[in-house]
Amino acid sequence: MTLSHGHLGLNVTDLDRSLAFYRDVLGFSLLAEGKEEGRRYAFLGDGEQLLFTLWQQAKGPYGEGRAGLHHLAFQADSIERVRAYETALREYGVEFAYDGVVAHAEGAASGGIFFHDPDGIRLEIAVPSGAEGAPVPNESAPTCGFF
Repeated sequence: MTLSHGHLGLNVTDLDRSLAFYRDVLGFSLLAEGKEEGRRYAFLGDGEQLLFTLWQQAKGPYGEGRAGLHHLAFQADSIERVRAYETALREYGVEFAYDGVVAHAEGAASGGIFFHDPDGIRLEIAVPSGAEGAPVPNESAPTCGFF
């Protein structure tokens, strides 16, 4: 049996705030939404395919010291697209883990930007190549490992 990635589910504290971030800033399409009090959710995707669901059921922000999701990584089609997301996120007021585009490791062609969503969930937008020469903030571990 071979498995492939289906979709992800993220617990959020405020669906409206998270929906604005993922839809309006990152550009995901709202495929469906549940508005019943105590059972609010949003299905997000690329316009056709479900990629992840936001569930309004978290009582507090993301905690990196607990078992579960480490980070959610999105892949862009070019380094220019990563930089466009960086600009949009800065305009939205997002704080970054590192200053701009960084490489995944010393000498790597892959890299991207690292930041947090409104609930503190760690996010990455990266490319498999195009980040050659970008700084490496951590020499002893992959950039995506400890932000």
